[in-house]
Amino acid sequence: MKSLAPILVFFLIMAALSSQTKRHPGFKLLIGTYLFTNFISALTAAVLVAVLPVMITLPHKLTVTQKAPSDLGKVISDLITSAVANPVSALIDGNYLAILFWSVLFGLALRMASQTTRQMIADGSAMIGNVAQMIIELAPFGVVGLVYAAIGEAGLKGIAQYGQLVLLLVLAMAVAYLVIYPLMVWVLIHQNPFPLTLWTLKVSGIPAFFTRSSAVNIPINMEAAHKLDLDESLYAVSIPLGASANSGGAAITIALMALVTAHTVGISVSLPVVFLLCLLVMVAATGISGIAGGSLLLIPMAASLLGIDNATAMQVVGVGFIIGVVQDSVETAVNSASDLLMTAAVDIHNQQRSGEHIDINQRIRELKD
Repeated sequence: MKSLAPILVFFLIMAALSSQTKRHPGFKLLIGTYLFTNFISALTAAVLVAVLPVMITLPHKLTVTQKAPSDLGKVISDLITSAVANPVSALIDGNYLAILFWSVLFGLALRMASQTTRQMIADGSAMIGNVAQMIIELAPFGVVGLVYAAIGEAGLKGIAQYGQLVLLLVLAMAVAYLVIYPLMVWVLIHQNPFPLTLWTLKVSGIPAFFTRSSAVNIPINMEAAHKLDLDESLYAVSIPLGASANSGGAAITIALMALVTAHTVGISVSLPVVFLLCLLVMVAATGISGIAGGSLLLIPMAASLLGIDNATAMQVVGVGFIIGVVQDSVETAVNSASDLLMTAAVDIHNQQRSGEHIDINQRIRELKD
């Protein structure tokens, strides 16, 4: 599925954009919602660290080979460089930023192509989607293997050593998804947000928890959006885009790990610095979902804002890899499920502004029946 996901994203976005005659009116709001989700998620982590401070043991002998970015300018530079990479190489390597960049350009260019050509692209997208669905039917077998391999690699002892940190991370993501995100949804649709929130967590978050890949979860989110009767011209673009750009879970990981490190080494962080940290994380987390372990490698950049030296920060990255079995699973579940949740909220908001009466909770009840 990980091999198929880059091709699936490429064709989905191309087909969606090439078939559109005009931009969806809710698209700008959706982009703003994705960015605000990143910011508010980081802020949630900061509040929880202040309320429930924990200290971690740094593994001085641990060696981390990955090179971490040193500042925001480096992050932005790397994102731009990655986005304009060779499209063929991007498909081979799974570089989702480049895939998004080129699929958008090709999709816009295809608007000038003949109807036959555009239909061929749409048929190709549907074909790859059908193949993905067939693979997903085998998910129960894959889940068993993934759980077995994860526990066998890290071991229960390795996870238990940093139990408090794991619990704090899970708590932060639970608060974000079950408290903060529903408030955002309520502001948009003015309906009880919890049936939709819990439904998206069930149909999208649980599969993403085990696959640990937002891109692999795209077909599941697309099918769920179709079941909710959302506007395909929006979700056909927003779901693949959200798999990279909507990174609330990653924002929580980066901010929380940086602030826990500051508490561990005895650095006091003021409120203005916390706010700047959340803004920094909001920008840096965008696009990091498509990179394995990407959120962990942004910790030194966030830590540098707090006055933490890079050697200490890289030890925290090592801690992140130790707890990565749980951290990455929960983070991906939050990222992917919120793609579906925010897409539904923005689409319903747009339809309500057009004068339509949408009872999303009734739709959820009908799906459960």
